[in-house]
Amino acid sequence: MMRRLPRWAGMALALAGLALAWQLAALVLDRPFLPGPGAAAAAMARLLARGDLSTHAGASLRRVLLAVSISFAPAAALGLAAGRSARLDAIVAPLLYILHPLPKVAFLPVILVALGLGEASKVFLVGLIVFSQIMVAARDAASRVPRETVDAVRSLGAGRLSVAFLVIVPASLPDLFTALRVSLGTAIAVLFLAETFATQTGLGWFIVDAWARVSYPEMYAGIMALSLAGLGLFALLDLAERLACPWRSRRPY
Repeated sequence: MMRRLPRWAGMALALAGLALAWQLAALVLDRPFLPGPGAAAAAMARLLARGDLSTHAGASLRRVLLAVSISFAPAAALGLAAGRSARLDAIVAPLLYILHPLPKVAFLPVILVALGLGEASKVFLVGLIVFSQIMVAARDAASRVPRETVDAVRSLGAGRLSVAFLVIVPASLPDLFTALRVSLGTAIAVLFLAETFATQTGLGWFIVDAWARVSYPEMYAGIMALSLAGLGLFALLDLAERLACPWRSRRPY
């Protein structure tokens, strides 16, 4: 029965189940720090009507999209090149092994000192996370392309650029989209922390400010907005993947 449901219906059922669990938890605990979903939704509607929540959501989305647009292309290009070139990989791989496992939020104090407390430090931190994830995924995906496939295309007269754009890039795209999903989830979480430093815009600042004012419905409204922003980004990624990889279906049935 679930397989016959449209995708939006399955998502609606999941949200309904989450709201029901939230309401039950609020009734059982009966504490001010956990209002029901109705109170949070009412606060969200009030904040949207005033324009407060949309302003903060727009600031957070702008930072994430700017970081992705700056870091994605160079990270993918360098990773794909390293995956197909042993000489370049000999230089890139040690740096990846050293830097990639480090939590990027550990660099936040250094980034704040170097770039200041403004927009640049937040965009750079998110971009660093996206760059690292995309580069690792691109390198691994490119290295897994079968040599037989590359040789077959070359035997038809394709040059190096043709092989790259006709074989390596299409074969690596699904892994790049998967890495972008993972990196966006991490980036949104780190951005929440970064927005609590010396700024008064962004959903991270709004949530912490509502918590400090003991305005729990508004705090949960901010959390809901952050979740919806992430959901919107993932929906855009699904659409982009369907357009860029029409041969790959995301539904298992």
